[in-house]
Amino acid sequence: MKFSCEKALLQSAIATTSRATAPKSSIPALEGILLEADQELRLTGYNLETGIRTVVPAEVKEGGSLVLSARLFGDIVRRLPDDIISVSTEGLTVYIQCGVSKFQIQGIDPEEFPELPEVETQNALVLPRVTLNDMISRTIFAVSNNDGRPILTGSLFEVVGNVLTVVSVDGQRLALRREKLEEAPGRDFSFVVPGAALGEVRSICGDSEENVAINTGARHILFRMGSTLLVTRRLEGEFLNYRQSISWKSEIKLEVVVKQLMTSIDRVSLILQENSKNPLRCIVGEGCIFLSSVTAIGNASDQCPVVGSGNDLHIGFNHRFMMDALKAVPVEQAKLLMGTPSTPCIIVPTDEPEGEESFLFMVLPVRMSASWDK
Repeated sequence: MKFSCEKALLQSAIATTSRATAPKSSIPALEGILLEADQELRLTGYNLETGIRTVVPAEVKEGGSLVLSARLFGDIVRRLPDDIISVSTEGLTVYIQCGVSKFQIQGIDPEEFPELPEVETQNALVLPRVTLNDMISRTIFAVSNNDGRPILTGSLFEVVGNVLTVVSVDGQRLALRREKLEEAPGRDFSFVVPGAALGEVRSICGDSEENVAINTGARHILFRMGSTLLVTRRLEGEFLNYRQSISWKSEIKLEVVVKQLMTSIDRVSLILQENSKNPLRCIVGEGCIFLSSVTAIGNASDQCPVVGSGNDLHIGFNHRFMMDALKAVPVEQAKLLMGTPSTPCIIVPTDEPEGEESFLFMVLPVRMSASWDK
């Protein structure tokens, strides 16, 4: 194998494919990147869960394939000068040269690298990368990290007509984003994508206006983004019936400036430790939410103006969960729906009809162990 390539392009490709390599494995090839050179140069990383392959513009003088340690190869290329990098092999020995800098390292037999799974397309959809990036970013925080319910460690993608809905649930909160597709796929379908894979898809998508194509097979899902593709396994099982989980029986309807509420929560949460079980205490009054926190360190309080009345509802929340939801709100003002101290707080747009919201976030309250005052 013999090829030459611009450093910046090769470095970017290594960084992208390294996302799918195993940090530590009993199979050394899984810690590496497969390089394949023929008419083009392809780099592939695969950890048996998620695989990423990208094509790099290069001058290929001699075809071949080899696996190189992702960490070592990446470190070498990153430290080379900004110039054309030449790579050649003799057996499993790899020679890397850029300017006066030279390296000789050992590769791994490409036969030890597992093949990426084939995805026989059952369903497909296309949408702009920037849209998919936004939908993932505003829902991925609610993906569960509890392996006890594997299906919830991913996000549900649901296509109905020309509408794509992405939903994440972790048992304490729910995040939903809905967007209209420019072209309806022609049939309704759904699938669940692992959260870890979605994080990589988001990184690759960036803010590009180009389209991403999503193809789903019986066991795997393929995301194609320009010259890069990502393959991941589907999560199997029954996803939570999110429609039944959303409680619309809310007597309290408030409008709030999202940034103001976030600022108040941020102030009051200063004395709450990261893993604190002490709740963010809220008293929802007439035109105002009174927020407070009490810990062994001390106490803090603040107020946030709202439009509407909460009839002095006393309710507690995990401050991190509430902040995560508010950070994901894509507009300046939103509507808060509440009912009782034991029913969730729902955050939705102020002017979109029920069931057609472009976003919806739901946070379950924390049970208050004792009575407390404003």
